[in-house]
Parts: sequence; structure tokens; C-alpha cells
Amino acid sequence: MRYGVLLAIALVATLASGGTAAAQERHLDGPLILSQEGSFFVGGDTQTVAPDSDITVNQMYVQYQIPASIDARPKPAVVLIHGCCLSAKSWEETPDGRMGWSEYFVRRGFPTYLIDQVTRARSGFDPTVFQQVRSGVAPPDSLPNILVIGHQAAWTSFRFGPTYGTAYPDEQFPVDYADEFYKQMIPDLNLMLGPYSGPNPTFDHLATLANQTGGAVLIGHSESGFFPENAALIDPQHIRGMVTIEPGGSCTTANPLTVPLTPDQIVKLAKIPTLIVYGDHLSGGFLKSYADCHDTYVPQILAAGGDITFVSLPDMGITGNSHMMMLDKNNLDIADLIMRWIDSHT
Repeated sequence: MRYGVLLAIALVATLASGGTAAAQERHLDGPLILSQEGSFFVGGDTQTVAPDSDITVNQMYVQYQIPASIDARPKPAVVLIHGCCLSAKSWEETPDGRMGWSEYFVRRGFPTYLIDQVTRARSGFDPTVFQQVRSGVAPPDSLPNILVIGHQAAWTSFRFGPTYGTAYPDEQFPVDYADEFYKQMIPDLNLMLGPYSGPNPTFDHLATLANQTGGAVLIGHSESGFFPENAALIDPQHIRGMVTIEPGGSCTTANPLTVPLTPDQIVKLAKIPTLIVYGDHLSGGFLKSYADCHDTYVPQILAAGGDITFVSLPDMGITGNSHMMMLDKNNLDIADLIMRWIDSHT
């Protein structure tokens, strides 16, 4: 049961419903009715960059939608955390114009929060080092690396196909709209602040956001796959569940570096229900990530008495899912799986 058998049965039933019945079950018909929507920032530090010149850095942008109707059993808020070289856009409409997870979670009754990681998109970044290099105060080698992924690397790394321009026969990603997806990819300045070299302020902000929502399920993907756990290590009090989707690197404290968790950290994380999800056609670093999470992390959490579910979609008979499963053709089926887990575990 812990490894997804019941989830597989439930998902097969959902897939079998098909057609209009499935649309009605999912609340896809009709207008999207909200009780509230908006945006705000979490955190932020004041930094003096020159006499009489202070700036705010390390703030995290959040946008949210609250559904108008609340079930008799209220659903927890969900926080969707994007991966490398992307922004909150990856949770919105798919490249081919279908409904994304952000709207779908709202339609299913979940207060939904999207964040831009610190140093990304609307959260901005600390420009101080760039200005210091330009003015000659700092040497050029003090500039951080900026992560960018080209079209060719994205195609194979995100598992649209085995070679650039060639799709897997059962590929779920809408490859005809890959050019629209590439527009979502933006420079990633995470190397300025961690998780590679030190504490990432996004971790603390996620814990704070969970508190502000009154309790939330954190859903991380790829670069941010283990961000829910890293946030819980700071403050687990208001984190009601953690969903880790294909974490970059492994299930470790300094994702994606391989830094083993301590026994005390395992005990802390075992107190929060956890779901780990992997798609199809794994290769390279994702095979290592899969092995670490499945063979090391899951047994550690189970031994500490935790509630953890590991789901391999192809092992459940769901084939062809790419690394960007929230944008795949069956993206709502995968969201259903996650929502069923939330309903039964949090």
C-alpha cells in the first residue's frame, strides 16, 4: 500500500471514466469561481549597497487563488514549487493550451499558491556582485554561474525523447509545442545563494508560507524536488504533507548535492506524510536520484515510523511521462493521483 498499489487502483478507475463524465468529475466545466486571489511577498532582507541606498533582496513572490466553495472537509492549501531554469509559469497552462495544475487544484477545492524561487522571475535577485565586478571592486571570478539549459539539452534531460527532435513512441509531453515550452525557460541564479553553497532563503520562506496558509502541502519538482523536506527541517509545524517529484540529484539535505541526512533529520521528516513520484524513461542523473530516494531514503523514513509512498508511474502501467509531468498530455491524471494521496494521507 505504501508503494502506490491503492493509488494505482484509484487512478485506473479515474482513467476508465473517460469523456464527459471525467470532465464533470474533475469540475472542468463552467467558470472558475474564486473567493479570493492575489499576490504578496514572503521574507526579504535590507542590504546597503551605497551611502543612502538600501535595497531589498531574498524576497519570495507568491500568487494565490482560493476557491469559492469549500468542502465539508476543508482541503489543505497546496504550494507548487518550480524547478531549475523555470518559474511559477510551469504550473499554469500547458504549452499546448490545456489546463495546468494550478487551476485544476483550485477547481478541486484546494487553496493554491505558486511561488517564484528567490533569485528567479518576480522574486528577483541580489545584483550587488554584478555591480561590484562592473565597478572593479570585485574580481570577475566572483561572478556566480548562471544556469541555463538549451533546447537540445532540455529535450533529452527532460525526457521528451532519446535524441533531440526524436520523441519516445509513447511520449506524453506535447512535443509539437516544444517551442512554446522553451519560452518558459529563464536564467537561474540559484548558484548565488545555495542550496549548493549555503542555506537557501526559499526554504525558510516556504516554511513561513505554510504557516501563513494555516497549513499546507508543499509540492516540489526537480531542482526544488526536496525543497519541501528542506523547509520542514527548518520548521515542520505547519507542513501537512510533502510531495517530491523527481528531485534533482537525490533525496538529500543539500539538493542536488549528495549530503546524507542525519538520524535526527530522518526522525524529523518521518513525522510528515510524504509522496515521491517518478515518471518514465529515466536516464542519467535521474536514475541515480531514483535509486537514492527509493533504496536509501524511503527505507530510512519507514524505519523511523514514517508514512511515505513511492510511486513509479511506469510500474503502475502509466507510461511515457516526461520530467515535466505537470505539462504532459495526461497531466490531470497525475494531479488526480497526487490529490487522492493528499486526501488519504494528510
